[in-house]
Amino acid sequence: MNRIDSHQHFWRFDPVRDSWINDEMKNIQRDFLPEDLEPVLKENNMDGCVAVQADQSEEQNAFLLELAAANFFIKGIVGWVDLRAENINESLEFYKGYDKMKGFRHVLQGEEDRSLMLRDEFKRGISLLEGYGFTYDILIYPDQLKYTEEFVTAFPNQRFVIDHIAKPNIKDQKIDDWAKDIKAVAGHYNVCCKVSGMVTEADWKNWKAKDFTPYLDTIFEAFGSQRIMYGSDWPVCEVAGGYSKMIGLVKDYTSQLSQDEQAQFWGQNAINFYNLTN
Repeated sequence: MNRIDSHQHFWRFDPVRDSWINDEMKNIQRDFLPEDLEPVLKENNMDGCVAVQADQSEEQNAFLLELAAANFFIKGIVGWVDLRAENINESLEFYKGYDKMKGFRHVLQGEEDRSLMLRDEFKRGISLLEGYGFTYDILIYPDQLKYTEEFVTAFPNQRFVIDHIAKPNIKDQKIDDWAKDIKAVAGHYNVCCKVSGMVTEADWKNWKAKDFTPYLDTIFEAFGSQRIMYGSDWPVCEVAGGYSKMIGLVKDYTSQLSQDEQAQFWGQNAINFYNLTN
């Protein structure tokens, strides 16, 4: 195992629960299960994946754990727990019993309170993750990066990873504020970054590889070769060209790296961050 897709999703489509999958995204308004992903991973020479929650419920955790138990190539899961719950310790203790449960995330990008991560009750939950060995995926939009630096500073020993390079506005080539703020967050060495989800922030039908170059330059320079990892965001990437086109642009960009740096990016960093095993 050395090539890992650090970020993808599974779901049985429910139009009410999954209302974020709107009519502009019709081609992913259906079920996506391991039997759909496995041939795609093989075709792209990937050895395994990390399945990330697509619904904020413990029912989704059970669904993902069931899929991981039945499919060897699912190496880890990023689930969801209510970090603000008074009994959060009980939940963390429960999930510690599952080897493939590696960490958690909250859909901070969708919260009306843009600085929710700084609330005391949320931070209390985060403060407990390290003791159980759990990671935390930070899912945000660029406007929340200004809170993220204070957030990660409060937990210097907690392993964090920024999902989707914090979703900059690639479609309109807005970069300055995002670049300044992401560099500040990257200054904290307990924070990694997933090069994932970028195509959905670009012009879905008309993006070109060069659209991403300034954003990738910023990320690779800010985080360095040991704190970046590849993720597809499959099947969401299917709305903007699909797996092969998306991985192609990342392959072309990373071809300039040394062999050691490429090995880190395409798998070893994800293995280290999530403590993945065969």
